[in-house]
Amino acid sequence: MVLSALPPVRRRLLLGIVAALVAGVLVAVILVVVNRTGSSSAAAPVRQDQPGPVLLVPGYGGSTSALDVLAARLRSAGRQATVVRLPGDGTGDLRDQAAVLDRAARSAIAGGAPSVDVVGYSAGGVVARLWAEEDGGADIARRIVTLGSPHHGTDIAALAGSLLPGQCPTACAELAPNSDLLTQLNARKMPPGPVWVSVWTEQDQVVTPPDSARLDGALNIPVQSVCVGAQLDHSNLPRDPFVQSLVLRALAPANPTPPTSADCPRP
Repeated sequence: MVLSALPPVRRRLLLGIVAALVAGVLVAVILVVVNRTGSSSAAAPVRQDQPGPVLLVPGYGGSTSALDVLAARLRSAGRQATVVRLPGDGTGDLRDQAAVLDRAARSAIAGGAPSVDVVGYSAGGVVARLWAEEDGGADIARRIVTLGSPHHGTDIAALAGSLLPGQCPTACAELAPNSDLLTQLNARKMPPGPVWVSVWTEQDQVVTPPDSARLDGALNIPVQSVCVGAQLDHSNLPRDPFVQSLVLRALAPANPTPPTSADCPRP
């Protein structure tokens, strides 16, 4: 059929139908591309010089007592700080815990915050990584600080899984070295966006070996590399005044820089 042979009214109608079909196909293609990539364009990085609220993520077991002390120090320095309450007893799937962190972070952004800072203590640091990498947290996080976090697993979790498998809950198994979760997490590059800082003590007897807290792409700070001979165990990391000062430094408007021995408090 030749379009020129049709009456003008029918020709315009046919051309309109063809145009609508073409537009529909284009929209469908765009939707497929967006769904596959997760976004039609990369999110703009957050402003590093405009700190938002701080979210603190507890470790295995979900106890908040140590982080409550750190949160109080942050508030005394003028920061808004909230300790995230984990579901259940804090021993469930770390990805479920990341979802709780995500809800808290999205709520802060919806409330007008320009971004969020996250401090993850112990297993909470692994939760923060899962949130940043799998839940889009890297798009809204400015800084992420981990304290004594078993980024490469802890031998204690592996021992519990082998000797007492019935008493090693989901999070315990996920924190064993070479677990499926940690293997997948460490096989990926950290997403661009937030500045990462990892702090730990070389005397850690919970995260073993302590160097499991080292994180590629982060500013890594073993406490004893700054304060030689410092006596500090895993449970007191968030309570320690010097570690608290390192956290404040990491969350300051300026980009964090490696501390030196001159930053170690004198007795």
